[in-house]
Amino acid sequence: METNNEGQTPKKMQWVIVGGSLGGLAAGIALKALGYDTTILERNPTPLLHDQGAGIVAGGDSLEFFERYNRCKQPIAVRSIRRQYLDREGNIVHQIESEQDMSSWDLTYYIMRANYDGTASAYCDVPPPDPAHGKAAHYHDRTVTAIEELTDGSGLRVSWQQTSDPSTTGSLTADRVIGADGPSSTVRSLFAPDVQRTYAGYCALRGTVPEGEATAATRAVFSERFTFYHGPGVQILAYLIPGVNGTVEPGHRLINFVYYTNFPAGSPELDAILTDRLGRRRTITMPPGMTDPAAWQRQRDIARAVLPPPFAEVVCKAARPFVQAVTDVLSPEHEFAGGKVVLIGDAIAGFRPHTVASTAQAALDAMLYADYVAGRIGRAEWKRETMGYARYIQRRGVDMGTRSQHLRLPLSEYIRDRDVASTPRRDEVYPEWATAVDLM
Repeated sequence: METNNEGQTPKKMQWVIVGGSLGGLAAGIALKALGYDTTILERNPTPLLHDQGAGIVAGGDSLEFFERYNRCKQPIAVRSIRRQYLDREGNIVHQIESEQDMSSWDLTYYIMRANYDGTASAYCDVPPPDPAHGKAAHYHDRTVTAIEELTDGSGLRVSWQQTSDPSTTGSLTADRVIGADGPSSTVRSLFAPDVQRTYAGYCALRGTVPEGEATAATRAVFSERFTFYHGPGVQILAYLIPGVNGTVEPGHRLINFVYYTNFPAGSPELDAILTDRLGRRRTITMPPGMTDPAAWQRQRDIARAVLPPPFAEVVCKAARPFVQAVTDVLSPEHEFAGGKVVLIGDAIAGFRPHTVASTAQAALDAMLYADYVAGRIGRAEWKRETMGYARYIQRRGVDMGTRSQHLRLPLSEYIRDRDVASTPRRDEVYPEWATAVDLM
């Protein structure tokens, strides 16, 4: 490969990507399309990440990523045509015509695996190989333990141990390493150990209900509608996402909800909702199917008491709910070791879910990095765009969460927050504090 004018691609480099979820796959797909060979190391002990159970608002950058790289023909989203707000009785009190695309984590993951390493699934057909693409390798059960520069300065050594058997270890070399391993990033901790992930004082209770299992009245509320309710210390939203194996056929989709409610740090209520059915206290995430039945029954009872009837119905009917403690994390930098190690997505900044921007961040960061590697943009633009978005949207999420969960404001204020958060990225103007970067 030719060296570009900044010299960042002097040869056909080899990449190791730490993290095999959406961010890591996005980076792998984008670099593969440039002809580079990549290896993903995923700490999960199974070959596939299963049953994440989450809906995704597919923003502009997510859609652009799929337009640029997706070679599968499966539809990726359900279209919502309106944002609307309910009062406590379930009446629509505000609405705005606004088209948004809603997908599921599972469908997005399997489409990306099909494009990255040809993983077959019921979600989509595997596209034929492209001889111009680089090689793609995906290894599960690999927890990274160290990243060190080679003594001759030619690259990096990535050491790992098996997640399922830490006595089994190994290493491999690479020219560059991408940390796409989430808000609790191991890669970030190796180079910026002082950066800590902190609890924000509330959780997102999540789940899905097949639309055919909801009453006709509730189906009508959520069908092609992005629907919200705000109450004291409570916010809940819901929208339709693809169903089993990614189907978007009406009647077979899922109603996805995200229900924010306060659980003070150290409280018995927080311990109860994050202790699973086997008695294990989870730190941040309670996986689908592991929620303690008694703890979830308590949340059902509260939902009936405080939520509009359509929202209470879906919370009560969710068969495999899960819980995510809402957290904050922001890295001051996204490249280390002279640019040989790069963070992307929520390894840089963990957005609060109010922003509905985490998947878009992963897609944007992957596209920006690929454009930088290909010489289409310079280092300064890459850094400003990446860090500007991370800092700006991370702060927006903190502000939205604080206002929603801890302040009693008129509904019009929450509507304004959501309207601002729905601004297309290309129309955003980042303040100077967000885009300040060190180019040394």
